[in-house]
Amino acid sequence: MSYEQAGTAIGDRQFRRVAAYIQAQTGIKMPASKVQMIEGRLVRRVREGGFASIDDYCEHILSGDAEDEVVDDFINAITTNKTDFFREPGHFDYLVQHILPELRAQGCRRVRCWSAAASTGMEAYTLAMMLADFIAPQRDMDYFILATDIDTRVLAEARRGIYPQVALAPVPAQLRARYVRNARDPSRKEARIIPELRCKVGFARLNLMDSHYPVGDPMDVIFCRNVLIYFEREVQAKVLARLCDNLRPGGHLILGHSESIHGLDLPLVTVGNTVFKKKG
Repeated sequence: MSYEQAGTAIGDRQFRRVAAYIQAQTGIKMPASKVQMIEGRLVRRVREGGFASIDDYCEHILSGDAEDEVVDDFINAITTNKTDFFREPGHFDYLVQHILPELRAQGCRRVRCWSAAASTGMEAYTLAMMLADFIAPQRDMDYFILATDIDTRVLAEARRGIYPQVALAPVPAQLRARYVRNARDPSRKEARIIPELRCKVGFARLNLMDSHYPVGDPMDVIFCRNVLIYFEREVQAKVLARLCDNLRPGGHLILGHSESIHGLDLPLVTVGNTVFKKKG
């Protein structure tokens, strides 16, 4: 059957099954209003996989017989990856004005940060710029950033560290001059994060729905912004509890401006606008 003949609409019952599967696997809510978005994102997978319709493709995913790479590609298709350099810049101001000086005063030798919904890496590299700038005068400090996401496709982009020049517009000029290099061919209109910064960021796939986060030693700072809004409140509470488990006492958790811990029993105190400090 040709691509043009393929069924590009997903049935109501199948959509409900797919939505339940997506929520179980990723925590992401998929209300009925998202049906056209799902259809649009899956059409190419239907064509490339040789399926007769979106329903047939979804049945293959739901059957449990699909290979891991096929399931990963499905997850990549339905996840949303909105990110920018210096998004919600007040958080980075707070990091430099309060969190990092506090860590320096405590004698911290190696700052550990985690960008827990890293997408294409813009948040992680923003963190790297701010940390590198702060630490440069400190001969006895270093840093490392772990950047994780469920989407393997965006992680591959993040590892390369190559972005359209227009995407780098929010980066202050002095930081761009230090940490970004334009492509030698101006017609490409691309730029790359310098290797000295890229080597300070480790990228890995991690699903926030997992019961355990294998991130190593407790973190000094965790950025988990603009991902909890896609989860039900019960899921938010479980994810936040696991994030707190991986945050050292006195460490900071930073959420998106539209996210809240109100009403949740967590070992956190509010110290800034969606900036929280772990008790202890």
